[in-house]
Amino acid sequence: MGLCNSTIGDSERVNRWRLTGIVALRDCKLKIFPNQVFELEASVRTLDLTNNKIDDVPKEIDKLINIQRLILADNHIERLPVNLGKLESLKMLTLDGNRLTSLPDELAFLRKLEQLSVSRNLLTSLPETIGRLRYLKLLNISHNKLESLPDSIGGCFSLEELQANDNSIKHLPLSICNLNCLKSLCMDNNNVSQIPQNLLKDCKALQSISLHGNPISMDQYQQMEGFQDFEERRKKKFDKLIDSNVMISSKGLDEGIDL
Repeated sequence: MGLCNSTIGDSERVNRWRLTGIVALRDCKLKIFPNQVFELEASVRTLDLTNNKIDDVPKEIDKLINIQRLILADNHIERLPVNLGKLESLKMLTLDGNRLTSLPDELAFLRKLEQLSVSRNLLTSLPETIGRLRYLKLLNISHNKLESLPDSIGGCFSLEELQANDNSIKHLPLSICNLNCLKSLCMDNNNVSQIPQNLLKDCKALQSISLHGNPISMDQYQQMEGFQDFEERRKKKFDKLIDSNVMISSKGLDEGIDL
């Protein structure tokens, strides 16, 4: 399905896409979306165009009304069309390694979205509307140019994992304490000097925090209310990994902060 040659439009291949619902065209040196994809319309459930040279997502993307996974990593995309918000069945959107400087407000209409990954772009901010993504479980915004997170982030009530490494974030909004499902918070290599005082107390599912490369002291971290309960959860997590014979890194039970 991922073959790339002059037969891209042959009927056998298009029929296979229609039957499986999966269009995989990685590493094909494509510069534009293949028209055949849009002709399939409601048949497409997964579209993977990773590692091509595509610089534009056409507005016709809204024809793929049943698409659940849209993977456009490692292309040259600079902007997203507002029509993207019409993909109401979308559960996973992967845009890592592009040239995005912003995300459209219309992302808020992706009601079923569970995974949004936009690492290695040029984002300077996130839309306030991101807080309407009630089913979002994973948000990866690492390796961008963000200086803050929107206050609305606290509306992502299902969020379990927030990856925001390698940005210029200076503080976390108080609303992050509303993320009752949050298990992992990765903020390495930012400018965070303090975190909300109630974070460890209110985020009762939190098992992992990583703040390496930030100007925050271990003393401040340990004095936060809820620290001991957080430590118990963190150790239980590693105990389960050990019991399952999962490899642990050379850092062992990483404290998640530079000493």
